[in-house]
Amino acid sequence: MIKRLLALDGVLGICQFRDDGELVEGYGMLDEPLMRRMAKFAHDYKRMVQGNTDQFSMFTQLTGWAPPGGWIVHGASTSVCSVGNLVCFIDNATASLNEVMRDMTEAAHY
Repeated sequence: MIKRLLALDGVLGICQFRDDGELVEGYGMLDEPLMRRMAKFAHDYKRMVQGNTDQFSMFTQLTGWAPPGGWIVHGASTSVCSVGNLVCFIDNATASLNEVMRDMTEAAHY
């Protein structure tokens, strides 16, 4: 299912990871050691984002922040984005971040 995300422009790699951060499957132009590191990074970052959104919701009393729908770390030429237990590595010049996040959200619910 997640392999079809490679058809999106600018997607360099896509991974699914378990709740402990271990790689389940990965596809794309990244080698397996890099996919494993990306899965671990995404797991750890997801936990940080969840904690931060919980605190933000509690302190501001604003609803709709928790649980977070995903996150993006935007670099100069590439970005990493995640929804659920999926993480995607993209080329900023050719990828549509909105399209990638929309399709990842759909794929994360399967």
